[in-house]
Amino acid sequence: MLLPWDVYGENGALLIRKGHQIASANQIDYLIERGVFEDGQPPSVLADPPSVLRKLNAAYLELHTLLQAAAQGVAPPDFRRRLDEIALLVHAAIDLNVDIATASILHNQDQAPYAARHSVNTAMVAVLLARARQRSRNDVMTVTLAALTMNTGMIEHHARWHDSSAVLDSADHARKLAHPERSVQLLRAAGVNDEAWLNCVLHHHENEDGTGYPHGKVGAQIPLLSKLVALADRYCARVSERTYRPTLAAHAALRDMLMEARTTLDTHLVSLVIRELGIYPIGSYVRMMNGEVGVVARRGLQSTTPHVESVIGPRGAPLEVFLQRDTRNELYAIREVLSNAQVAALEAPPLRMSQVWGRAAVV
Repeated sequence: MLLPWDVYGENGALLIRKGHQIASANQIDYLIERGVFEDGQPPSVLADPPSVLRKLNAAYLELHTLLQAAAQGVAPPDFRRRLDEIALLVHAAIDLNVDIATASILHNQDQAPYAARHSVNTAMVAVLLARARQRSRNDVMTVTLAALTMNTGMIEHHARWHDSSAVLDSADHARKLAHPERSVQLLRAAGVNDEAWLNCVLHHHENEDGTGYPHGKVGAQIPLLSKLVALADRYCARVSERTYRPTLAAHAALRDMLMEARTTLDTHLVSLVIRELGIYPIGSYVRMMNGEVGVVARRGLQSTTPHVESVIGPRGAPLEVFLQRDTRNELYAIREVLSNAQVAALEAPPLRMSQVWGRAAVV
């Protein structure tokens, strides 16, 4: 039969549109299992639920304004208070739904200028790492604020570099190397006097083997909080869509960092990143053994067997209703990880995060 109404899940996500043809009893069983209701519109109680993406998008835009002002030497008198509010927005987004927050790094890349978005994304991952290390609330706030402000010293050039495919010339390369110290100078001028925060910003490009900048520090000379921000920064940069460098799938970004752990990164902390984000980070596209393509929606009992929402059928046709797949089942075991570009080449419609994670992922 043709459905006479739109059908929504218990989280308010639209599952099937009016007029869709129910083809089998199994599809009905699936809809019942997902907890559906009908009759036109979701209940009014679900009209405007808390949204992780709205919190993050607000953080992106507010941070963009603040960093631009600080870079021009005209930071507002309440600069520190407003940064604290942005940091709390980041924490609130993570606490509301950590899966949506981490998936947004891969699937919410068009909502704000790169510089601000990258800083917020780095802050999210740094918070996860600091909490996993059981750092104090003060330390968690420190890494959040440091990640948000780490690139203040090159914010005026960031957009140009992001949009260009050319190799940095000598002047731009010098600006890049100077940006940690420049960021600290601008933050001090804006009224920031928290030395832990400033040291974290200053050292977030140092390497374990002394090949980093600006001071060539080695191993234990680099503050732990700086290392956490550095790892978060590297992961988020690798998975972001940028003109001048190929975008990596999240799985490949973690593999690259694991290779770097032999020289420039702290091996134990890279292992922490992988443990917190998962071998298949939430939001990753994967192809399963049955040929379906899906997106990792949440963790499974083991790191190698996450729960996946199938979005493209085995013959390459987009699915109107996403199907939950448990990758412990041999039929749905993960065969390979796909990049966003590879999935786009399959001519699948753009993914709306609310289709996978419900109303807490509404933009």
